[in-house]
Amino acid sequence: MEAPLLDETVEGAVDYNGRPVRRSQFGGWRSASFIIGVEVAERFAYYGIASNLINFLTEELRLSTAAAAQNINVWSGVAMMLPLLGAFLADSFLGRYRTIALSSALYILGLGLLTVSATLPYSSTPACQQAENRVPCSPSLVHVVLFFFSLYIVAFAQGGHKPCVQAFGADQFDGKHPEESKAKSSFFNWWYFGISVATSATFTTVSYVQDNLSWSLGFGISCIAMVFALLVFLLGTKTYRYSSEGDVENPFVRIGRVFIMAVQNWRVISSEIAHEEETLGLLPHHSSQQFRFLDKALIVPNSLKEDGHACTTSEVEEAKSLVGLAPIWVTCLAYGIVFSQSSTFFTKQGVTMDRSIVPGFEVPAASLQSFISLSIGISILIYDRIIIPIARCFTGKPSGITMLQRIGFGMILSALSMVIAALVEVKRLKTAQEYGLVDMPKATIPLSIWWLVPQYLLIGISDAFTMVGLQEFFYDQVPSGLRSIGLSLYLSIFGVGSFLSSFLISAIEKLSSGDGKESWFDNNLNKAHLDYFYWLLVGLSAIGFAAFSCFARTYIYTKGNAT
Repeated sequence: MEAPLLDETVEGAVDYNGRPVRRSQFGGWRSASFIIGVEVAERFAYYGIASNLINFLTEELRLSTAAAAQNINVWSGVAMMLPLLGAFLADSFLGRYRTIALSSALYILGLGLLTVSATLPYSSTPACQQAENRVPCSPSLVHVVLFFFSLYIVAFAQGGHKPCVQAFGADQFDGKHPEESKAKSSFFNWWYFGISVATSATFTTVSYVQDNLSWSLGFGISCIAMVFALLVFLLGTKTYRYSSEGDVENPFVRIGRVFIMAVQNWRVISSEIAHEEETLGLLPHHSSQQFRFLDKALIVPNSLKEDGHACTTSEVEEAKSLVGLAPIWVTCLAYGIVFSQSSTFFTKQGVTMDRSIVPGFEVPAASLQSFISLSIGISILIYDRIIIPIARCFTGKPSGITMLQRIGFGMILSALSMVIAALVEVKRLKTAQEYGLVDMPKATIPLSIWWLVPQYLLIGISDAFTMVGLQEFFYDQVPSGLRSIGLSLYLSIFGVGSFLSSFLISAIEKLSSGDGKESWFDNNLNKAHLDYFYWLLVGLSAIGFAAFSCFARTYIYTKGNAT
């Protein structure tokens, strides 16, 4: 009796030839496994660059610590903002499959050029070529230009890859089918598990290769990983389910029309809107009572009476849902600033500390970021298996706590990680003073690098709550046709957070280095004051959390629940 059900066609999905698909032959875990494999390889490749980038910029390109951190923050910001463009191209023109394939090829190009840039010789001046000369070799202009050009190609590639891969993976399951709906939920768990495995592998292997063997080999490994990702993705082409809703109007056009018509009708009074709603037979409900100015788009402007038409109720509600996300988005920016520190200043702190495990072997400073991945994986398991069941007993909610409660708790942990980071930095500076190492930036401070582990662990735990919560929130609280945009908005929090971090570093560098004083980000970290910067981030996090709490209390969930 169950065989016919397994072989039924899936509504809204077609195969690679555009024909209706049968449930048993296309999609499901077989197809999703290919896509998870793609994401694992892509994250391995991406963090093979990002995790140790600050050391490359300061040691190979001879940038100052502050300049290196600024460059990384700007690059990360661009990489996190470009998914908005990628989502637009995918939803409007290319579709998710083509966007993933093309961005993967661009990824390989960027990583290949990055590998080439790392193999280029440095300045060929006589002073540099003489072995006995102690003048540091500076990179050539060609070297620097090619490196940053390659780096931003990778950023553009990620902009197309990031918003589409996870959504395409989720497309392989039918949310309307009871069994596939459960599998879809499980898919997201395995997705994060795969990402944790990939990032842990990168932090512990590629960073070691870069520090001890060769930067070009380290970047080359990332390039090979991305080639593998593209091959795996193409291998599953004939098994995927593809959306058959390509003729739906561009969501950017729909939403833009709502705002334009609401502005054109700015003179319309509330009684006219009420009359129009009554004509359309609308019943009042919570979401409709928010942002009432957008309801003016339900009325045709006078200038378009003859050939124009008003926006539909669903289009207005789509626009309202996005406007409602804005306060949450803004108040999470402080979290985005904190998030950008683990791959910059945390790593530079570790370089100055005692990294030896056994004689002759030192832990790469960037490898400590593996504790973030480890704590994310463990925290998600504890959250899913222990915290949620206990919370259900008190709240009666299927999810235990609401999405916004989950995000807020992670923000508290994020601020706490900065408190610990500041205290550890104070201890590091005092140790340098006690041993007379303040004027010796290359000397190893006799303080174990393991002192940094708690701040990495707290960053990871906060990510398990806030990052996962934000993704779920921005995916769930937008209409189904805007899911790619929702995920892009979630990513843009970290993009803007990186830009703000870069701005803060630049401003503080100028303000704190005047009158012959050492900057907070002095190249000699033993004279710098990263602890001051961390305390500043604690203050910003507190302000952000206070504002977030106010907006979270008044937020009305668009789907009538708070799960």
